[in-house]
Amino acid sequence: MIMVYIPKQYRMDHDEAVQIMKSNSFALLITVNEHRPLATHIPLEIREDEGKIYATGHIAYGNMQKKTLDNNSEVLLIFQGPHAYISSSWYQGEEVPTWDYLAVHAYGTARIISGDELKSALGTMLKHYESHRVDGRTWDTFDPELLKREMKGIVGFEIEITSIQGAAKMSQNRNESDYKSIVAELEKSHKQEEVQVAQWMREQRKELFK
Repeated sequence: MIMVYIPKQYRMDHDEAVQIMKSNSFALLITVNEHRPLATHIPLEIREDEGKIYATGHIAYGNMQKKTLDNNSEVLLIFQGPHAYISSSWYQGEEVPTWDYLAVHAYGTARIISGDELKSALGTMLKHYESHRVDGRTWDTFDPELLKREMKGIVGFEIEITSIQGAAKMSQNRNESDYKSIVAELEKSHKQEEVQVAQWMREQRKELFK
């Protein structure tokens, strides 16, 4: 299996990687067809069941990637968490800039789902994204005939995750002064992702910010 390169100090533990998958579930689905890589950006539903992890989703019926999803053991999902450019002007000493990020690569085996299994997967996804909204549109609020027509235009799939590799490159190699400076500068940003990086960094080294 191809492994993503992650220096030891940046490797996420399993539980943290799964949480990144759940909280950043708009992922990149990658498969190969006749030596040509195919990719689709799609929302996924991540679930844990008896020690296993599954990702369910769907693509358009006209998407040729559907041909690679039936009984395919070479599927890659990429989940991207918050990330930010880190200026070396924030360091005490002379250094080059870098980029901090959270990312997870999940490998697995795909299979096509249909009928009641697909209905259940779609219902679960709707509940996830709609149930907390005022007048949220969950499965039972739609016209059954509309849903029947729409389902003809998609191909559902489930991926059993067999390997997860997560990277949290978040300035762990910087000294205390630089680390605090990076957080302070990112917190000034108007970009949500940069603020999220700062929040993650604060959480990891709480003792520096007491």
